[in-house]
Amino acid sequence: MSGRLLVVVTVVAGVLAATLALLTRPVGRPPAARVSVAEALTGDDSGYARATAPRPFTFPADHGPHARYRTEWWYYTGNLETPEGRHFGYQLTFFRIALAAEGPARESAWGTREVYMAHFAVTDTAGRRFHPRARFARGAAGLAGAASHPFRVWTEDWSATSAGPDALPMRLQASEHGIAIDLALESTRAPVAQGERGLSRKGPEPGNASYYYSFTRMPTRGTVQVGEERFEVRGLSWMDREWSTSALGDKVGWDWFALQLDDGRDVMYYQLRRADGSTDRFSAGTVVGPDGRTRTLAADDVTLEVLDVWTSLRGVRYPGRWRLAIPAEGLDVEIVPRLADQEHIQPFRYWEGAVLVRAKGTPARGGVGYVELVGYGEPARERVASGR
Repeated sequence: MSGRLLVVVTVVAGVLAATLALLTRPVGRPPAARVSVAEALTGDDSGYARATAPRPFTFPADHGPHARYRTEWWYYTGNLETPEGRHFGYQLTFFRIALAAEGPARESAWGTREVYMAHFAVTDTAGRRFHPRARFARGAAGLAGAASHPFRVWTEDWSATSAGPDALPMRLQASEHGIAIDLALESTRAPVAQGERGLSRKGPEPGNASYYYSFTRMPTRGTVQVGEERFEVRGLSWMDREWSTSALGDKVGWDWFALQLDDGRDVMYYQLRRADGSTDRFSAGTVVGPDGRTRTLAADDVTLEVLDVWTSLRGVRYPGRWRLAIPAEGLDVEIVPRLADQEHIQPFRYWEGAVLVRAKGTPARGGVGYVELVGYGEPARERVASGR
């Protein structure tokens, strides 16, 4: 969960409240205003398609856009290292946001009913720096868009493109203010249909769901640039893909985990948080075995314990270290951020960063991953809207 931002990831994508500002600002610079989770997930959803039942995924078509849904996202994260062992994390995410389900045709090349948002970040662990970037562009005049044949999604010169007819390998490119990536992603496993054969439910209401699949283990190679230095890197990436016309309902945010374990297993789990601090019963996840077989996780299958907290310079308290246990899988690990400060602040606030996975009670490495924390430190107007 973009992500996403995942799952459900994402709220992030429903940033309709900022639309008018986006269409009048210079291209390439994020707006100054911050949008809350509650604001982002409100809006008129009449006329849009809803995710109501499982459906088969068709590739490469489903890598491309789904214009009948209000939001969708392409979410890439990864952990990379140089030959000498210097670590970098990265995030590159694209969101398509519909402004209206339908409307009159417009002859202008600038006319559109879609806005694209992209987030790009590099975590430089050795340099102790987190470098976040954000962009908005209208889905017109070639500024931003998505296509399936061949696969491509882009916001200005940030892009994910296919190098083959089936979308794999994928190439990721992004560069701004001395921070850049140029990466090639393969996949050792077939895409994983999350939830109920690809239908990921976020609540009991019909249509409060997304269509969701993942590439959970993508060998990656390429370059990362930080300032004047360019590094050759290799590692693993994760891709989440969702489209939806949905809302959080009475949830106030989520904690999302994507872990690639050294024993060959991959774990995705998102914990939806309710206003009273409890875990929502629609929290869910998946374990992917080394052979590609999957096991669906319900909230009762997972124990998630916060071991530490971190307070940002803006006064927001986030979980800062976790214990995650899945007894039926014999899994009990500690999850540690590579850097404490991996917080995005524009146009809305959330934490998304690279983590190290350790076997509980030992310093031994057990894997790598990414964590996303959404809905922490929201303003008073959201607490009122959510009933807190």
